[in-house]
Amino acid sequence: MDKLKNKVAVITGGSSGIGLATAKEFIANGAKVVIFGRGKQALDEAVTELGSNSFAVQGDVCKQTDLDKLFSETKSKFGAIDILFINAAQVKLAPIADTTEAFFDEMINVNFKGAYFTLQKAIPHLNNNASVIITTSWLNSIGFGGSSLVSASKAALRSVVRVASAELVDKGIRVNAVSPGAIGTPLWGKIGLPEEVLKSAGEAITNQIPIKRWGQPEEIAKTVLFLASDDSSYIVGNELTVDGGLRQI
Repeated sequence: MDKLKNKVAVITGGSSGIGLATAKEFIANGAKVVIFGRGKQALDEAVTELGSNSFAVQGDVCKQTDLDKLFSETKSKFGAIDILFINAAQVKLAPIADTTEAFFDEMINVNFKGAYFTLQKAIPHLNNNASVIITTSWLNSIGFGGSSLVSASKAALRSVVRVASAELVDKGIRVNAVSPGAIGTPLWGKIGLPEEVLKSAGEAITNQIPIKRWGQPEEIAKTVLFLASDDSSYIVGNELTVDGGLRQI
């Protein structure tokens, strides 16, 4: 398994869930991986699990000095970047009528501004023919109650994927998105709903999924691997939906 042999990858939100599963997949395919996240303990535990071809940088995507540190330390450790997976996100729900300005700023800062400037800061460090993958969401195409800021921020990233593709294609850099459906990650438990409401909402979503189950982070990771590798060399500016048919049939 050497689809990414000698490649250098950076993953934001890389210490758990989809990010960690993708780091494992990348390393299994020959890459050296830098993971980025806010929690030192989680990063340390992830690096212990991932092994010697991994490296962690602690920081916050909302702080541009931390992003500068991410890319400078990546360059010092492994060199220029072949794969960038912009995956850090926050998922919390609130009706529009109850959304405060502080909550608005918090969500947009992490999900849109953080992702946007992660891409901007990375561009000088990307090798020609690099692959950039950005996590969007199935919520960016429906009206799911309470998800206005998640949906809007992920829809904005879908647009950024198209524009960045146009701007970077002359360097052979491909930019694409992966759009997960309902995936069993720690994020689901952090959306701000009581346990009984979470359970009821989860069951309702499961009933809408044609294959009647939630996806696993490893299933998203394999799609990201595809987009990161030369197997997807003719895919540019696209969004691949991985949702068990939730928004398809």
